[in-house]
Amino acid sequence: MARNPQRRSELADAGLRILAREGARGLTHRAIDEEAKVPKGTSSNYFRSRSDVIAGMIERIGDRLAPDPTIHRTLASKTPSPELFGDYMRDIVARLLGNRDITLALFELRLEASRRPEIRDVLGSWQRSNFRSDVEFNLAAGLPGGAREVALFHYAIDGLLFDRLTYPIDPDTSTDDIVDSLVAGLLH
Repeated sequence: MARNPQRRSELADAGLRILAREGARGLTHRAIDEEAKVPKGTSSNYFRSRSDVIAGMIERIGDRLAPDPTIHRTLASKTPSPELFGDYMRDIVARLLGNRDITLALFELRLEASRRPEIRDVLGSWQRSNFRSDVEFNLAAGLPGGAREVALFHYAIDGLLFDRLTYPIDPDTSTDDIVDSLVAGLLH
């Protein structure tokens, strides 16, 4: 297997763009090579199988959606409160909406996972690990709510993202206002 981490990331990014644009049926080694503008066969040197491609894309999603350390340092300096919880939620939503292809690809992977056990296993493990990390972060930061509230926010934000990335039911209401309403409704 080839060992160029930057090339591997570029190939995974190409796969994510394809997934966001065409869905799982369009995701092939050949399509990744064409999207990344690399010689035929390059992606199969980095990802031997479709399962390897999926695992590489899931890893890349985590890299691409990671929080900005500067923003998190600023937030961490504030006193824990429902308002601070809202600040963190707005940051999460902004990152997800700001990386449209990544978020759409993640939704596509979730849909594909409902049909394919090998994707369900990898994606499910990744999601549960992220959820546990979110709960641990929330508790360590002294933010209001526990596992139940964090789970409710995951459910609500997934719906909000799906709405905003497809056909918004209320495009005139700001996304930040919606997040603030969710925080007020779920934490008070």
